[in-house]
Amino acid sequence: MELALVLPLVVLVLLAVVQVGLLIRDEVLVVHAAREAARQAAVDPDPGAAARAAASGGGLDPARLITSEAGRAGPGSRVAVSVRYRPATRLPIVGRLLAGVELRASATMRVER
Repeated sequence: MELALVLPLVVLVLLAVVQVGLLIRDEVLVVHAAREAARQAAVDPDPGAAARAAASGGGLDPARLITSEAGRAGPGSRVAVSVRYRPATRLPIVGRLLAGVELRASATMRVER
């Protein structure tokens, strides 16, 4: 009898833990994408190079990824890249609670060429 009362709550807590774990994984991937994009922007003057590097960084849906670049002047200047990502919250019940989460990361590197 007690199990029937507690089991839905335990399942809900487990789903919430899994969803938070997925969000943490996505946060790590967003930071990695920002670093990759900044590195690419530091060595490639093409305006779309940073966005392509962030999208190909691995694991993130490119359709949900927004990349912006600022500050690139000439060699020795600093380029800053910001990455925003809206992760898909797929799990039932708890996914809807975290549907509006947006993950952000930025990285700055010195322009090499």
